[in-house]
Amino acid sequence: MKKSSLFLAACLSAVAWGSRSFAADAPITIIFVDHGQAADPFHTVIKNGAQAAAAQFGVHLEFRQPDSYDMTQMANLLTAAANQRPSGIVTTVPDSDALKRPIQQIISQGIPVIATNAAPETARAVGIAVDVGQDETVAGMAAGTALKKAGGTNALCVDQEPGNVALDHRCAGFAKTFGKSKILPVDLDPANVRSKIQGALRADSSIDTIIGLGAATVGEPAVAAIKSMGMTGKIKLAAFDLSAGFLTSVKNGDALFSVDQQPYLQGYLPVMFLALKAKYGLSPSGDVASGPSLITKDQAGSVIDLSAKGIR
Repeated sequence: MKKSSLFLAACLSAVAWGSRSFAADAPITIIFVDHGQAADPFHTVIKNGAQAAAAQFGVHLEFRQPDSYDMTQMANLLTAAANQRPSGIVTTVPDSDALKRPIQQIISQGIPVIATNAAPETARAVGIAVDVGQDETVAGMAAGTALKKAGGTNALCVDQEPGNVALDHRCAGFAKTFGKSKILPVDLDPANVRSKIQGALRADSSIDTIIGLGAATVGEPAVAAIKSMGMTGKIKLAAFDLSAGFLTSVKNGDALFSVDQQPYLQGYLPVMFLALKAKYGLSPSGDVASGPSLITKDQAGSVIDLSAKGIR
């Protein structure tokens, strides 16, 4: 995208964000379009946060997801959302090239839009002025630094959603600070993830580190794979995001840490911001960083129950 076009899109986004009329008592409808699949518990936490904010602020919320990781379907959901002319739209941005046209259609119609679960630069690439999330490259670098400090020398970066640019950034950031690493693409089937990790470890005995890009989708199957091969303690393991099962492994010493980006906030805050915008004309002046932070053995126990409840 040319810089001039990107600048224009950002200006349109800022105008849309700042110019729409508001009324404290008017009904508010917010549409939340999330690329995540129902099988991924991480996105359930985002949905829980969005629903909590909607209930608190008296918002009619419509939460929509594609049936699979499908950018054509995601783009269609965004176009349909724009046609409804809601009070605001929240969207994830896993592929800026595929989604910039429908997102810029939303912006051109004067509908306030917030990106969530995206990196700030990805939001800017489609012209969105406000993002709630974490810089995935920075998060990857933090994980790489920690695992290298733990003594890792050769890693697998296990990606459960190939094609998602945010996950690409995680692996790239990880490699910057860790060093030698290889991306292992998998899917959301735990049995397949476990099998592929086992195959990779058998094929290369020098692998001593695994970073999973999802705690439930990769981290938990990785723990099972390592245990089944009698390699617990020999393979350094960490994962992005949280699940009660993986946090239990961290607490028990079977994994080193989880990288937390607080998905509950990624659902809650955009809905709250758009509700306050519609009611009172209030809006944030910039991005909100919800992560990263590392949840280690010392903290894992206090987070497990909240994770099981779909809050952490």
